[in-house]
This record gives sequence, C-alpha cells and structure tokens, in this order.
Amino acid sequence: MYEKLGELKHGYTKITDMESKHPDMLQDIGIYTLNEGEMEVLFDGEKETAILLLEGTVCLEWNGNSQGIKRQSVFDENPWCLHVPKEVEVKVTALGNSEVLVQKTDNEKTFEAKLYTPEDCSSTVAGEGVWSETAERVIRTIFDYNNAPYSNLVIGEVISYPGRWSSYPPHHHDQPEVYYYRFDKPQGFGCAMVGPEAYRVEHNSYITIPGDLDHPQATAPGYAMYFCWMIRHLENNPWTDRIMEEEHKWLLEPDAKIWPEK
Repeated sequence: MYEKLGELKHGYTKITDMESKHPDMLQDIGIYTLNEGEMEVLFDGEKETAILLLEGTVCLEWNGNSQGIKRQSVFDENPWCLHVPKEVEVKVTALGNSEVLVQKTDNEKTFEAKLYTPEDCSSTVAGEGVWSETAERVIRTIFDYNNAPYSNLVIGEVISYPGRWSSYPPHHHDQPEVYYYRFDKPQGFGCAMVGPEAYRVEHNSYITIPGDLDHPQATAPGYAMYFCWMIRHLENNPWTDRIMEEEHKWLLEPDAKIWPEK
C-alpha cells in the first residue's frame, strides 16, 4: 500500500494505526508538526513508544530527565531517538518549528527508557565497491533485536544516493514493515517495489510492506532519498536479518560478474 501525505499539516498526521489504518502493520505511526513554543504530552498505558526527531529543535522530558535535541537535516545528521516503555510520560516541547515521528506498539514488558544519541546510532555504507556502486547507500540502525531485545519494535533510517538502489539485493522477512520517505528536494522521486507492485514515491509518502514480500527501492538521478524503516517483531519470531531472494543471491558472490565487464 502506498500513500502520499503531501505537505504535513499542523498537529498530528497519521500514517498507520493498529485499530483502523493498516492494522496489519501492528504499529501506530505518525508525525507531529509543532510550532515553536508548542508542547505535546505523550503517554500510553499499553504501548512502548519511539520518538524520532526528523527536523527542528525540541526539549524532551521523561522520568525526571530533560534533554534538548536539534536536527537540521535527516540527510546529513545521525538521529536522536527516545525509546520508552508503557506508562512513561514524555513531554515534547518545540523550541523551534519541528517535526517528530512517533512509532508505537503493544508491549507488556517494562524496560529502562533510553535516549539514543547520534553517536549511539550504527551507521554503515552498504553496497560499497560492488555492482559498480549502483546500490551504495547509508544504513542507520537506531535499535533492533541486537541492542533492544526487550522491544517489539525496530527503527532505523536509510539515505539512498541519487540514481542508486537500496533494500538490495531484493529480500523479504516475515515481519511487517513501514517506509516513510523524504527527498532532499521537494520535486525528488523514486520507485518502491513491494512484491509484484511498483509505486512512484515522492516527498512525504510512505509504503506498507506485508511479511513475505520483497521490497527493493530505486532513487531518481539528481535526488537523494531518505526513508525511515520501522519493523514490528512477531510473537516468538523477532526480525533479526534479511532473507535474500534465491534468484538474486548470486549478486552476493565475491566474483559476481556484472555486464558490461570491464
């Protein structure tokens, strides 16, 4: 499923909802667009919450802690993300015009709240030195099963270089996933494939990815593409790795030959 959100409205823009909008994604996802001086109080008695700063400057308050955070560009800066269990109140105060993405799902476990700093983020360049750099991109993992096994969520970011592919080689996994897109220029665009379907993705759009469908992405030359990737673990079946499609596994061979050979 693909949807273009257009210009984000003031307040809350819903992307998915566990009850009514793409309930098969098993997540509540949305974006708060806040004016300077505004405050949102986030509290959920049943769900864990990840709070990701997309742009702007905010002050986060939780469990007696207070932290000001700032981000000018998702393309150039690693993320700040606060992760809290159920029954923890978080106050988000905008110190300037800001946009904050919120991801939630049910989780009975209690755990220590953690503010992931840009230095905490695992950032790697994938596709470097292979396939003529046609799938070179930056993959940022904020938290997953490796560093937050108590969570039912995974959240990270990808920066796809202009004219390159990402989520490549094609892969799938059992768990549902959502991609939220931005481009470095408002007219930027790319292509998202979910199983046999293909979609033209644009600034402030998203796709939902059911389990078992592969989902490679491509970016138009001249435009850098950002997407936040959000996965929901399944009961007794957490997401731990990508399952490569059998017919494309040859690309992973160290001596894979790509036409034209040089």
